[in-house]
Amino acid sequence: MGTREWVRQGRHRWATRGAVRGPQGYSRGQRSPQGTRVQGELHVSSISIAAIVLGCVFGSAVLGMALRVSLPLHHLGEDSRDTVKLAVGIVATLSALVLGLLVASAKGSFDAKRIEVEGLAADVIAFDHILARYGPEARASRELFRQMVATRVAEIWPEQGPPAPKVDATWGVGAVEAIDRQISELSPRTQEQTWLRARALEKSADLMQSRWRLIVQWSSAIPTPFLAVLVFWLCFIFACMGLIGPRNATVVAVIFVAALSASATIFLIMEMDRPYQGLITISAAPLRAALAQLAH
Repeated sequence: MGTREWVRQGRHRWATRGAVRGPQGYSRGQRSPQGTRVQGELHVSSISIAAIVLGCVFGSAVLGMALRVSLPLHHLGEDSRDTVKLAVGIVATLSALVLGLLVASAKGSFDAKRIEVEGLAADVIAFDHILARYGPEARASRELFRQMVATRVAEIWPEQGPPAPKVDATWGVGAVEAIDRQISELSPRTQEQTWLRARALEKSADLMQSRWRLIVQWSSAIPTPFLAVLVFWLCFIFACMGLIGPRNATVVAVIFVAALSASATIFLIMEMDRPYQGLITISAAPLRAALAQLAH
């Protein structure tokens, strides 16, 4: 074996070793989605985003207080203050409208995904019931289906550790195709089995659609530039507050609480927009209850 061939095989072994999937559905060389890079995509937790927003917004207020000392006195006159207050009012109105729309959109998305999970649990029970009615010939498909559901539930809602940071187009496709193949190879002996086999294939297609919806809904739907513009508006508002407000402990405390409230709102928006990761997650109770039914 030549030197080049030996080096090429060595690189292939290392690449294969790095691509082995762990129990949470991501590579062993990858870590949890708390600000780490997974498959070329940077995953930042909602807490980290809220902390960054809090630092930027409150830092802007402190910068405004520091800038007030260096400005000439005529720049802080009554006319200048009125103009600044007018500009702040316009931007604050825009920010309030955008924050309200984001909260409503994130809550609607969270509820839609929760309903999707509940519907998926009902489809899981219905699919297993169809296979059970077919007879012992479908026992292998039922067992493979139960294992697939248990694996997916453990990946998305693990008992310990973080959930899978990302699901891609290949997530669970092998097991679904194997179940479809086994059902297609069934040989019905009665008219009822023929009908049950057709119903099983239809229900399997419904489950495949639910799988694709889960993959599409996994990532955040909030555009990063949109969030950046909102944070910029908040920084402008708080910088003006620090510029025209008095410098004392009470004002600083009030500004900090206001900045904390704004960052907490963004935290809630990000959490509800990514309901399979983080602190506010969709309950796994419907699918766990369906999995318990599959054991019977």
